Amino acid sequence: VEKYRPQALSELVSHRDILSTVQRFISEDRLPHLLLYGPPGTGKTSTILACARQLYREREFGSMVLELNASDDRGIDIVRGPILSFASTRTIFKKGFKLVILDEADAMTQDAQNALRRVIEKFTENTRFCLICNYLSKIIPALQSRCTRFRFGPLTPELMVPRLQHVIQEEGVDVTEDGMKALVTLSSGDMRRALNILQSTSMAFGKVTEENVYTCTGHPLKSDIANILDCMLNQDFSTAYRKIMELKTLKGLALQDILTEIHLFVHRVDFPPSIRIQLLIKLADIEYRLAAGTSEKIQLSSLIAAFQVTRDLVVAEA
Repeated sequence: VEKYRPQALSELVSHRDILSTVQRFISEDRLPHLLLYGPPGTGKTSTILACARQLYREREFGSMVLELNASDDRGIDIVRGPILSFASTRTIFKKGFKLVILDEADAMTQDAQNALRRVIEKFTENTRFCLICNYLSKIIPALQSRCTRFRFGPLTPELMVPRLQHVIQEEGVDVTEDGMKALVTLSSGDMRRALNILQSTSMAFGKVTEENVYTCTGHPLKSDIANILDCMLNQDFSTAYRKIMELKTLKGLALQDILTEIHLFVHRVDFPPSIRIQLLIKLADIEYRLAAGTSEKIQLSSLIAAFQVTRDLVVAEA
């Protein structure tokens, strides 16, 4: 993941509109305070690091950029101490501004964020702040209004595939067509996750196929889900329970994953609307109970029961 982190703005694959705006800010030397938010693995940190590389030469980097991450201490005393002193001092012999990057800013306490608002305003002369976070709602409105906001959405498959192929070529990994699809599906728009799955699968199996990817991440295969669905709708209760339990143990599947996948299938199977609604409510209840930490065995029986009741209703209606 780090080996192929984009080094320049031109290397980033996604969010062209945001990048062109940022590029214009830099070339006109009018960079505002930035707030980048969106799900992980979508290029927020890479974007600001690439900006910093473009703004400063290698040897200026240490004196001009202050990068603080969630792992560093960023309580109120750090904001009032090191950040304040970094922002308030000008660099001799150099025009231009310093850059303070606060990664995972949503992990900062309310107090620290409140202390930051004044610092940002006071030292706009010589320092630019860039806040990066996953959840915009965890940043106080006062800070949001002081920054230019950019949302980094999950990456689309069209953007991810060429980049993945580049990495695959460089590393000489053996990837099949369906393996590629599986990577993109399971990473759901997170580039970092896609690369991590690619790496772990190729190390574990040598060849990246759909089955290997699913096995490596512990996700239930499409065929397994189809079997489970088939059991629930066509067998009697005890047989279905026994078979699914065996499959779960054999493949090491989590009921949570099975539930998520089955939910997609429920939309595809042609149930009468009223019955489908009943079933979806039941699935939602089971998911809620699972999240509360209940026994998987009991919830599995409840899942099978929900489908058996649905089956009987369908038969009755027919």
